[in-house]
Amino acid sequence: MSKIMIMTDSCCDLPKEIIEELGITVIPFELTVGGEKFREIFDKSTQEIYELMSKTDEIPKHSQISPMTFEAEYKKLYEQGYTDIINVSINSQGSGTYSNACLAKNDFFENNPEAKDKIRIFNLDSKCYTVFYGYPIMEAVKMIRKGAEAEEIIAYMEDWFNICGIYAVPYNLKYARKSGRISAAKAFAGELLGLKPVILFADGTTETVDKIRGEKNIVSKLVEIADKNMTPQTPYIMIHGRDNTLAKEVEKELIKRTGRKAEMYANIGAVVSANIGPDIVAVLVRRKNK
Repeated sequence: MSKIMIMTDSCCDLPKEIIEELGITVIPFELTVGGEKFREIFDKSTQEIYELMSKTDEIPKHSQISPMTFEAEYKKLYEQGYTDIINVSINSQGSGTYSNACLAKNDFFENNPEAKDKIRIFNLDSKCYTVFYGYPIMEAVKMIRKGAEAEEIIAYMEDWFNICGIYAVPYNLKYARKSGRISAAKAFAGELLGLKPVILFADGTTETVDKIRGEKNIVSKLVEIADKNMTPQTPYIMIHGRDNTLAKEVEKELIKRTGRKAEMYANIGAVVSANIGPDIVAVLVRRKNK
């Protein structure tokens, strides 16, 4: 009988209580800001992270998760009798974490040859960030509890990763410019003219798909873009930073257009905040043009 574990990193931005309830293995990213080092999710709440960032102009520093860390987790789960590990990683275009997970798989089987016929390890590249992969991980656990096999779960996740996208509006680009990891934000040239970019996070890349003049137009433009690109009658997710006011306004207008409430609300965590800033509103949708 299969015994499947879903494993991921803390950039999935799932709250600690949900992680514990679903029994997911989450490897935390370590960050340093203001001289303080902490593990995302486990050492500080999201709100504590926002407060820490508000007290300094320093960009939180973080590094990829090492192959040794992954290998240790694989071994632990193997010894606990798991037959399948499905590990979902942060976008491989923005971090070496996925590559390290793959290296660790090779090292694990080389160091534990007796495990080759007893456990399977699947490493999936989410091609994105935050609850873009946090949400399907939650759904995957539900599938496991209903008796789904690993191949069925992987097919569901890969479909999600290939089709979904996040349309995001950062309130400012201070963090994005300093981190340099978000190419669309780095290339955006309209901020001095009072313009804000609408950035699509999908397919492992970022792209500026529209520009908004002034904060008063954020809600209407984001609603228009989300509704235009959303597959009808599919879930959408509201994503926000330390303030969810605009997210609530966007959902209110999307309810009028689609007749559907958001499937969930999600805060961006420390890793995402370090690269896009703690002030953002975004909508995750299943894109119909895919």
